[in-house]
Amino acid sequence: MLTELEFYQLTAIGNRDVNQDCMAHRVCADYAVFVVADGLGGHHAGEKASQFFCRLLVALADKYQPQIHLRGESAVQAWIADTIGKMRELFAGDPDGSNAHTTCAILYLDPRQAITAHCGDSRIYRINPERVLWRTKDHSVPQQLYDEGRISEWEMGAHPDQHKLTRSINVLMPAQVDVVRCPPMLEGETFVLCSDGFWEFVKEQEMLTLSQPDSGKAELRKMAKMAVLRAQGHSDNVTVQWVRKL
Repeated sequence: MLTELEFYQLTAIGNRDVNQDCMAHRVCADYAVFVVADGLGGHHAGEKASQFFCRLLVALADKYQPQIHLRGESAVQAWIADTIGKMRELFAGDPDGSNAHTTCAILYLDPRQAITAHCGDSRIYRINPERVLWRTKDHSVPQQLYDEGRISEWEMGAHPDQHKLTRSINVLMPAQVDVVRCPPMLEGETFVLCSDGFWEFVKEQEMLTLSQPDSGKAELRKMAKMAVLRAQGHSDNVTVQWVRKL
């Protein structure tokens, strides 16, 4: 996979005091995994939750990769459950544990398939130079309003209830994670994983810039900076991973 993929990632604190976003990746000869998480919770609870989730998920990747090859989505669900179980151990005795929540956006790639998993409003986009092929559906109040036809895609990011989630990951409750198995990446396709601080101020049409053949790190940085500036002093943490099949 390493020779077939080009990828970049970045994170910025925006206008917040703490960066509660986290990202991680693992690229091997036969598979790759990318993950973005956006922590929620007072003090350092959210920061811990997103960091624990990303680091543990990647650390467990080798254990679950053979199972994913055989069982697909069910193995990914088991992988995530194991990750959360180990998070629970790390939070044992920590008063932040009960208030520590995180979103997640996970992309698993191998030559046979692409599998996405997400919870909350961190997103995964699959795009080519012509259009956005697909994106994950947020677990949030604005997504429900959009599905009902009451607001537009662009209005979702600016909605007053934008940060009201209907699902998140917490060590005290079973996780409800949507896992989708897709066809393998095609040459020239791009996946973008991002926290809401990125997508809420970047239009889908603008995101197509990231899928053009000559795009790369410079375009990713420019778009992340644009997201921060458009927030006009109220930017959330901004985290994005960009993955292209060569």
